[in-house]
Amino acid sequence: MKLWHVATAAAIIAASFGAYYFLGGHSGGERSGVLSKPAWQRMALPGELSKPHAFLGHNCAACHTSAKGVEAADCIACHANNEALLQRQPTAFHANVGSCRECHREHRGIDTRPTDMDHLALAEIGLRHLKTDHSPDGENERVRNDLLAWIGRHQPAGHGSECHSSLSPQEAVLNCASCHSTKDRHRGLFGTDCARCHGTTKWTIPEFRHPSPRNTECAQCHQPPPSHTMMHFQMVSAKVARQPAARVDQCFLCHQTTSWNDIKGVGYYRHH
Repeated sequence: MKLWHVATAAAIIAASFGAYYFLGGHSGGERSGVLSKPAWQRMALPGELSKPHAFLGHNCAACHTSAKGVEAADCIACHANNEALLQRQPTAFHANVGSCRECHREHRGIDTRPTDMDHLALAEIGLRHLKTDHSPDGENERVRNDLLAWIGRHQPAGHGSECHSSLSPQEAVLNCASCHSTKDRHRGLFGTDCARCHGTTKWTIPEFRHPSPRNTECAQCHQPPPSHTMMHFQMVSAKVARQPAARVDQCFLCHQTTSWNDIKGVGYYRHH
């Protein structure tokens, strides 16, 4: 019995010391002793911040709260005035998306970028906006219901429609062109439905095989860039590729199918 009392007393002493050590010796939760951070901050060590946020490594409260975690308002306080982010078409959706943590994750190491584009999360955020930002009987609610009905018809998750088999049904309702049209290498030849060929995990198409190099119908898939209507075209075709009589639509005279910058008889030409 005496041994039990001794063990109980030791446990109480250890618990008291631990409480003082972690919770702080003063009522304010901050102290100047061994550890001066708030208790919740000292007890959570999830991993290193990325290089852009490394300066906040000892100030968890700059982004986190003890009960709610990271909130979008904390991110926006620093990033809302990033005009380069908000004015460029591919990233302009940041102006009203209202949520950051789905695509921006931290504490994964100093050399890991805190950005993982998640198209599925973006689609779900859009559906939430249609529900919460407008009246329940308005046009946006009808659009939302139509989208949800379409998504429901194309489950199970992970399988889109027949034309968008590489996308989840939620991803398939996104308008690719709203972000990607400024980077359309096809220059409108294939329309705006990028998802007929491309997926959301990788822009390249592993199974794509270019037609034979002997094919001369390049214009079926390629359009010349603006530089080919200027003096630049004659400079490169005549002086570099040595094809002074080449027309703009005769891509095959200068280019190879291995790469657009791989010039026949020259190799990779960086200026082009």
